[in-house]
Amino acid sequence: MSTSAAARLQQDAGECFKVEIRDHIAHIVLDRPEKMNAMNRDFWRDLPRIVREIDEGALARVIVISSTGKHFTAGMDLSVFTSGPDMKGKETGRVRANLMRTVLQLQKTFSCLDEARMPVLMAVQGGCIGGGVDFASACDMRYCTKDAFFCIQEINIGMTADVGTFPRLPHLMPQGLVRELAYTGRRLFAEEARSCGFVKAVFDTQEEMLDAVMGIARDIAARSPLAVLGSKEMLNYARDHSIADGLRHIAVWQSGMFQPADMMESFAAKSEKRDPEFDDLLPDQSAL
Repeated sequence: MSTSAAARLQQDAGECFKVEIRDHIAHIVLDRPEKMNAMNRDFWRDLPRIVREIDEGALARVIVISSTGKHFTAGMDLSVFTSGPDMKGKETGRVRANLMRTVLQLQKTFSCLDEARMPVLMAVQGGCIGGGVDFASACDMRYCTKDAFFCIQEINIGMTADVGTFPRLPHLMPQGLVRELAYTGRRLFAEEARSCGFVKAVFDTQEEMLDAVMGIARDIAARSPLAVLGSKEMLNYARDHSIADGLRHIAVWQSGMFQPADMMESFAAKSEKRDPEFDDLLPDQSAL
């Protein structure tokens, strides 16, 4: 890990976030509690920048995302809808083409979590509303407090959720439940979210939740980063392809990426009763 790059990122996380990188774990914290962590323009710009810097620089082996205040996020900040260039009087087709480009750009904000080489864990307290559900659905695992709830808020304001909820959510919970939440806009509370598999565990307090999630993050960070990357790659590929395609993909991956050094280190550490030591992933040269 580049300590200078990590230090720069921690100092320049932007208005909406705090970032701490320690012991191979990057902790990204939503930090506008007075605004219920609503997603303003800075949020949509800075989150993918932060995740890309962590991923491309191999600054961590796992990412944890949490929040501050009563609610995880109230969703899209109204300023995003009301600001921007004036399109009055512009030709309709060009306006619509521009809007489509904007939606695609917003989608990339959360797709960067799906595409990151390391797992992303989310810890939710209070409300996770609207864009927060898009956000959560792009993470590898989700945990929440007993007061948490999730809401596809878009239907309640007369629009269709468009930043990632519908492509991802049916892979995370039963199709019928997704449709009910999408059509009614009702709240999915913590225990139901756990029982349907959307969240892994429910905790009494945010402090207990963060202790547990950081423990899981430490467990992940202690494993071979290359093996964890391969696991995430295979799981994402299998989600989007047939079983036959998935089997072929992992065969190709293993033929190129499997290296016995990490396995030998695991065996040696076990026999010597010590923790294994693995090399970090390399910085992404394609990003230079």
